Amino acid sequence: MLMHTKFLVITFLALQAAYYARAESTAADVRAKVESKAKQLQAWGSDPQIVAAVKDYNANPPAEAKAMTNEHWKTLTLLDPFVRSFSKNSVAAYLKTKKDEQITEVFVSGADGGKVAFLSKTTWWCHRGKEKHDVPMSGKVWIGPVELDESTGRQQVQVGLPVLDGGKPIGSIVVGLSVADLK
Repeated sequence: MLMHTKFLVITFLALQAAYYARAESTAADVRAKVESKAKQLQAWGSDPQIVAAVKDYNANPPAEAKAMTNEHWKTLTLLDPFVRSFSKNSVAAYLKTKKDEQITEVFVSGADGGKVAFLSKTTWWCHRGKEKHDVPMSGKVWIGPVELDESTGRQQVQVGLPVLDGGKPIGSIVVGLSVADLK
């Protein structure tokens, strides 16, 4: 009986080690794919159309944007005219032309973290104070963890990219990447 128990424990530990080794390998593979895609997406941060929209927002945010809170944002429906104004503007239309099957969501924010454009309504109106906005505002790329996104319902990794005007961060772009569709 003691020999059988030792065998079971050793077998369990070996299987557990193999499971964790595979999980680490999978995580490293996902990370490498995300980093590769992030490098491709960095060009969006200096795209003239996106830079112009963020500059315009920063200089002249809509009156409703100045008063918007995350709490109020959550009460608005997808059909609310204010919400639709960000998914139907020229930058949102432009982003739709750049979206591929790997991208689950995209949103562009001004310096204050408020939205400039998005493909679909975000969970939060303002991302100031969150790494996905604050790290790009320091000029760096941010890569988040694998997560189940509330707004899309898909397992994804978010990448935060700086919007740069003359090399200076003026806003951020967050792109959600589908883990299942990464190549």
